[in-house]
Amino acid sequence: MSSIIQELHNKLVNKEISCVSLVQEKLAALTANELNSVNFILNDYALNLAKKVDAKIAKGESIGILEGIPFGIKDVYLLQGTYSSASSDFLKKYKSPYTATAIQKLLDAGAIPVVKENCDSFGHGSSSENTVFGPVKNALDANKVAGGSSGGSAVNVAKEYTAFSIGGDTGGSIRQPAGYNGVYGLKPTYGKISRYGLMAYASSTDCVGPFAKSLEDLQLVLNTMAGKDFRDQTSFDSEQVTNDHLTSGLTKGTKIGYYKNFIETDALNAEMKAAFKETLAKLEAEGMEIVPLDFFDADTVVATYYALAMAETASNLARLDGTMYGNRAEGKDLKEIYSVTRSENFTEETKRRIVGGNQVLSQGHSEEIYNKAQAIRQNISNKFDEDFNTVDVILSPVTPNPVPEIGNVMKDPKTMYLSDAYTVGFSLGGLPTLTTPVALETGLQITAAKRQEAILFTTANFLKQVL
Repeated sequence: MSSIIQELHNKLVNKEISCVSLVQEKLAALTANELNSVNFILNDYALNLAKKVDAKIAKGESIGILEGIPFGIKDVYLLQGTYSSASSDFLKKYKSPYTATAIQKLLDAGAIPVVKENCDSFGHGSSSENTVFGPVKNALDANKVAGGSSGGSAVNVAKEYTAFSIGGDTGGSIRQPAGYNGVYGLKPTYGKISRYGLMAYASSTDCVGPFAKSLEDLQLVLNTMAGKDFRDQTSFDSEQVTNDHLTSGLTKGTKIGYYKNFIETDALNAEMKAAFKETLAKLEAEGMEIVPLDFFDADTVVATYYALAMAETASNLARLDGTMYGNRAEGKDLKEIYSVTRSENFTEETKRRIVGGNQVLSQGHSEEIYNKAQAIRQNISNKFDEDFNTVDVILSPVTPNPVPEIGNVMKDPKTMYLSDAYTVGFSLGGLPTLTTPVALETGLQITAAKRQEAILFTTANFLKQVL
């Protein structure tokens, strides 16, 4: 797939299309779509920006590569003056007072937001069904889920309603829907892109990342958003991914690792297991060195992630009580106002995670659960450091099973949590991970050491050529 951004840029510069007509085309497609990928369409906002781009072109002024390019934003990011609902009743009428840093960088580069995209409420889900706007439908099969929590963003890119979209990944929320909808999705190293203006789910693993249909587009968007932000003290300056990383291939002898317990388990779908092993055999035939690795039990990793994530979301969502943000219910006293407001406006899954988080943090349990989970997390991080002294990249399935049908995931929360078994460990380690839509039904996941995004792109380009 060639760069959609470059193609649209060339058409704008050559006056084959106007920016207004391009934006109108995307707005019309978003309005007509029947996949529930849309929360709010930004008609006036987008068209006003498009007119400015056309005016620049008419004057003979040059435009940047992202200038005039329509993109989508997961509805957990703030964009000043627009609704930012997190797909919840709580914030359904909440207007953003400022703009998230990552989005502002795209605006500064001239990109045009056209839609706030449907997602699991507050990022709580693995299917984009936990939303007050209705479940998002898969771009490839409308009877199946889009994946979560950034399902709407993945669908809009897959259907080319947007040239690219910005999702959020806490435990797999970009990588999984990217795999489900056959597009690229990147969770960068924790801190590579500022989280300022992203509604927090679990602050210690939340990451901003892009969806795109090509590696070239993913690179452009990543480089634009990355960098230090004084508003987010976890952010840092980093090297950009260059064009060389997109065009070069892996050298013979590159060490590609995989976790044996991810593959040699009955939890992995038999067809996906066979496809993964076939992939390793092809890479070995191409001269790569395949290295089997050991890792923590999947149940342990998932339990560690959810203990910490639920604790953090309980803390982060404590501010939503009806006094300062969003909808407010009436009651006889302040305690009842808090109780009724939160009961009426949070979804069942969000309430489940808040209750679970408060249990983890409660007196008598924090030592037993939270502190133990933090210790295991450190052990996981140390294990990754050891593994990347041995291998260059790690390959894994994105999910253990094929894409489920709509309605099946929400019936069984435990199964939903276990669908994240192959993604949450890399989140706990803060590692950069890229979903590439090859080999398996839900794609392959490429993971590298911290701040090594470049090799993800080189590996993905290589896989695209040989698989």
